[in-house]
Amino acid sequence: MLGNSSHVVLFLIAYLIGAAISLTYRLPSRDVRTGTGNEHFLSTLPVAFVAPTQLDRVGWTVTADSFQPGCEPQNVLDSTGATWWETQFSPTEAPLPHTIVIDMKNSYVLNGFRMLPRQDGSPSGNIGQHMIEVSLDSKTWARVASGTYANDQARKTTYFQNVPARYVRLTAQSTAEGRGYQYVTVGEINVLSGPDPTLPRDNWKVTADSENPLPNQHRAVEATDGAPTTYWSTQFDGSSPGFPHTFTIDQGSAKAVSGLSYLGPPTSQGRIGQYTIHKSTDGSTWTLVTSGTWTDDAKPKSTEFGAVTVQYIRLTALSEAGNRGPWAAAAEINLLDGSRQATDFSVTVDSQESNVPTEDGRANNALDGDPTTFWTTQWANTNSVPGYPHFFRIDMKAPYSVKGLSYLPRQTPGNQQGNIGQHLIEVSLDGASWTPVARGIWEDDQLMKVVNWQGVLGRYLRLTALTEAGNRGPWAAAAEIKPLIQSTYSAPAPESQGQWGETIDFPMVPVAVALVPATSEVLAWSAWNADTYGGGNGRTVTAIYNPSTGIVTQSIVTNTQHDMFCPGISMSKTGLIVVSGGTNAEKTSLYRPDTHSWSSGAQLVMPRGYHSQVTLSNGGIFTIGGSWAGVQGGKNAEYYDPTANTWTLRPGCSVAPILTNDRQGVYRQDNHAWLFARQNRSVFHAGPSRNMNWFTTDNQGTTTPAGTRGNDVDAMNGIAVMYDAVAGKILAVGGALHYDSASTSANAHIITLGAPNARPTVTTLPNAHYARAFHNGVVLPDGRVLIVGGVNYARIFSDDTSILYPELFDPTTNTFTVMAPMSIPRNYHSVAILLADGTVFTGGGGLCGVGCTANHYDAQIFRPPYLFNADGTVAARPKIMNMTPAKNVPLGSTVTVTTDTPVTMFAMVRFGSATHSVNTDQLRVPLVFTAAGSGGNVYRVGVPGEPGVVVPGWWMLFALDARGVPSLAATVLVG
Repeated sequence: MLGNSSHVVLFLIAYLIGAAISLTYRLPSRDVRTGTGNEHFLSTLPVAFVAPTQLDRVGWTVTADSFQPGCEPQNVLDSTGATWWETQFSPTEAPLPHTIVIDMKNSYVLNGFRMLPRQDGSPSGNIGQHMIEVSLDSKTWARVASGTYANDQARKTTYFQNVPARYVRLTAQSTAEGRGYQYVTVGEINVLSGPDPTLPRDNWKVTADSENPLPNQHRAVEATDGAPTTYWSTQFDGSSPGFPHTFTIDQGSAKAVSGLSYLGPPTSQGRIGQYTIHKSTDGSTWTLVTSGTWTDDAKPKSTEFGAVTVQYIRLTALSEAGNRGPWAAAAEINLLDGSRQATDFSVTVDSQESNVPTEDGRANNALDGDPTTFWTTQWANTNSVPGYPHFFRIDMKAPYSVKGLSYLPRQTPGNQQGNIGQHLIEVSLDGASWTPVARGIWEDDQLMKVVNWQGVLGRYLRLTALTEAGNRGPWAAAAEIKPLIQSTYSAPAPESQGQWGETIDFPMVPVAVALVPATSEVLAWSAWNADTYGGGNGRTVTAIYNPSTGIVTQSIVTNTQHDMFCPGISMSKTGLIVVSGGTNAEKTSLYRPDTHSWSSGAQLVMPRGYHSQVTLSNGGIFTIGGSWAGVQGGKNAEYYDPTANTWTLRPGCSVAPILTNDRQGVYRQDNHAWLFARQNRSVFHAGPSRNMNWFTTDNQGTTTPAGTRGNDVDAMNGIAVMYDAVAGKILAVGGALHYDSASTSANAHIITLGAPNARPTVTTLPNAHYARAFHNGVVLPDGRVLIVGGVNYARIFSDDTSILYPELFDPTTNTFTVMAPMSIPRNYHSVAILLADGTVFTGGGGLCGVGCTANHYDAQIFRPPYLFNADGTVAARPKIMNMTPAKNVPLGSTVTVTTDTPVTMFAMVRFGSATHSVNTDQLRVPLVFTAAGSGGNVYRVGVPGEPGVVVPGWWMLFALDARGVPSLAATVLVG
């Protein structure tokens, strides 16, 4: 048996995180705290998104210092309330203290202990003072908690900092009854693991802008004492200072921090709503890390962000979650440990032996750092023993530079059954396309095998066993399998790969977004509930994100009686955000940016959901499809007149030609059409079906086939982006043959439009780097297109096969470049839009109910490479100093623009809206310009006069310098 320090080294070197088919282990956040301090006050309620869970106790053993016959120690593992462990009391009492030790037979990362007293109604033997310790080798023990249990039959749960251990020891130091008895009893013992590690608070100093004084004192330190019944509160006795309120943590030294967890006070008063989190290295100069809004409930909250190494963290409360008053309060505040942001490794195998009581052959044993445990393929059922080949696939959860693999055969003395002989090792970024990196044969012995290769970027590592080294049978086995990762691998440089910025927490999953005209804020919404769709009860959870302040403001919309999940969205020529259909499929709601208010519009003629709609050259709005809601099939087009507030059918605009061949039928076949407004009130349909079409919208409307999208196939949940409306250029990338449970495509095409009803030119491009669906496409001011998020295998409500790497398409070279990876998956129900500062907002994903791991209540900002200098520093932007006219710009007019430095490009991008990978509002128009005269940076910029190119409405006008750095946009109303 290895000693304690050796085991810790194994944990660190081998990345002791693993999962077989059902269980995931987590890397320890820190060395266990030993010996000193008030350990029983270290525990807190869960600090991350999911609570710790009880480990499976199958195969565990237990020993004790003493027991009364009939009340053996193993009773604490039998899952019944009718038995218990009891120390000896006859013929003589065994003296206190008493110990009971659990051997879990494997090393886990623990953060909780649960004890149930005897349940027969008798308090005899209830434990009072106690100590909980853990060990990796049963020799060296570390105390993780101590204290006194109440004298009752309630279940006792203790949480502590994450720590690796195989053994857990409970020491009873007294009985709770206080009558001097020496015997103790325990009904059941469980051990907890997960979710996320927290940093130690030993050396913290915490301060707040306000504390409630005596006699009802609630000091700042009470938010870090580990007791959820005590709490910090700003002053409420006497005077009550108003918001903002600050809670500042001095860790004593710089540590890597990747998030903050917050548990509200025991009462509702003072729950924090809007907040910001800042960092500082000196306690004086503060930099924003993240911001958001927490919901008004008693659940633990946690916000995570890219790790920052700092000494000081400040939580600023900007509002009370329920608007009950000017107070802020917290029962517990923790910081998340960012020192090991390479989080969870998991494993998938073709076979494992898990049904033999005397031999645990589960796959996770080969990732647990313990050479005495092992994975083996199934062998016990002789009627169904699978043969070669066998595979062991590790998902490292993020791409790494993988340079090798180590394989340790099973270490059972005298038993080499399952030693792998011939083998193949492959690396993959997406879990679908594999690159062979090594192959060969290993000797039939029990020595560790190490294979090295040139570093390859990959998320997945697969070892395929082709033969058994000793030809003993069809089995494969391994004590340990570990990827070897280059520690020198660094993230891509921002000047070439871009950079991810602050995390923005939302009080709901942002499934739909729109950039608000004039203010350039982001309007976001989910459905009737924050994380669930399907209510249809006439309400929508919404929020506004202000990029200039970082503040998120929540609002529940009920006055329109419209659940706006899965709608059509488009921006009218005056700036109204028109939202039609969805769960309340007949409804239309109108958002007024100037008043931040919602009102009802006319009802659709045909109720719809998962349809698309687009603003036309005359300011009308066109929609088609949407059999997800209402009657399935026959969802021909409708036309909305914003002035008259009426919807009318356009039966000549038939839905039939746009259908895909989805296996779920028309329910999915007419979803999410790629629509583009063009001249004379026409609409071009680019997909997702491979068949393209033109629609005219006057009178009854007409439909004209426009051919196929080159050699492409149906591309449901792919993207199409108009990156040059003057030239009629559309980029189409990715998608899947079917909406759900389907392989995806990396196909890429440029569609070049001519006159309405004319067949476009389709150019087939080299494939994108990643096949994906459920991604989003965003056109940038310079004409490049960012492709972000998505999965390699289309499956709704799943983060499996997530593509964390965005790509940037350059139309000048027709090439795709991989960008810096995301830290949060953005898949089904994710969104992305361009902001007025030239960055990209991307967020959401999920909306699949409480506890669904695909729910992402947040967003991040991507800063494209054009915002950085060659050395990675932030580039200075050109500034638009003056414009004439400043706001209202007629079609075909000339705008005089003055900048602070010379510029070489002007372009306009229409304000966007997005849901379900569709953004029909975004269009980019490159502008022709000339110098206005000699000297100065004054330019005459021409706006095209064709409303089928410059669709009336709100646009962002950017000036770009010779390096391609964009200005902050000037917002203009064109029409």
